[in-house]
Amino acid sequence: MKVFSKRVLFLLAVMGIWQLVYVSNVFPEIAFPSLVTVFQSLYNGFADGDLLKALGASFKHLLVGLSLALLIGTAVGVLLGKSRQADETAGMYLIALQSIPSIVWVPLSILIFGFTEFAVVFVVALGGTFVMALNVRSAIHNVPPQLVRAARTMGTNGLQLFYRVEIPSSVPYFMSGVRLAWAFSWRALMAGEFLSNGPGLGYSLRFAQDYAKMDQVIGIIIIIGVIGAVVDQLVFSKLERNVMRRWGLLKS
Repeated sequence: MKVFSKRVLFLLAVMGIWQLVYVSNVFPEIAFPSLVTVFQSLYNGFADGDLLKALGASFKHLLVGLSLALLIGTAVGVLLGKSRQADETAGMYLIALQSIPSIVWVPLSILIFGFTEFAVVFVVALGGTFVMALNVRSAIHNVPPQLVRAARTMGTNGLQLFYRVEIPSSVPYFMSGVRLAWAFSWRALMAGEFLSNGPGLGYSLRFAQDYAKMDQVIGIIIIIGVIGAVVDQLVFSKLERNVMRRWGLLKS
C-alpha cells in the first residue's frame, strides 16, 4: 500500500473517531463540535476574510522573525564553531537557552517592546536562533579533518579554507538547521501571537477561546497543524533531501 493511501486511511479513521465522539456526547460539558460545524466555521472565517487577514499577519511575523533567526543563528554558530574560547564559555549556555520553551520569552518580550508586532517577531526570532546556532556549530565541528589537512597541504588556509572547504562541507547540517529553525519559529509564532494584542492566527485562537467558540478553536488548530506539515514536507524537507542526495549522504 502506498504511503499516500495509508495517510488517507489514517485521516478517515481519525475523522470517524471524531464523529463517533460527537455522536456519543462524551464531552457534554464542553459542547464538542462535529466535523461539519468545524469546517463550516473555517468556511465562514475564510469567506469573511478574518482568517485570511490572520494568516497574512502570521506569515509576515514569521518571515521577519525567521530571517533574523537564520542570520543571527548562523553568525553565532560560526563564532562558536571557529573559536574554541567562545565555544567553551558560551556553548553550554546556548544549549540552556535552547531548552527554554518559547512561551517563556513572551512576558520578557512584552515588557521590552510592549504589545506591538515586534514583540511577536522577537519571540519568533528567539525560537529559531538557538537551534540554528547549534546546527551551524555542529556543522563546523563535523567537517572531515582529512579535507582540512588536504586543503592545507595544497596551501589553502585562513578565510580561503573556510569558504572553499568548511562552508561546502557544512551545507547539509545548515539545511537541517534551517528546517529545524522553521519548525521552532512556527511554534514560537503561535505562542507569541496567543498572548499578544495584534493580528495573527494565535490571536484568533485566543479570541475564539475567550468566547468559548470550540468549533473555531479546533478549526484554527487544524489550520496551524496543516500549514506546519505542508510547508515542512513540500519546502524544507525536499530541500534537505535534495542537499543530502547531492552531497552523497542519501541514496537516490
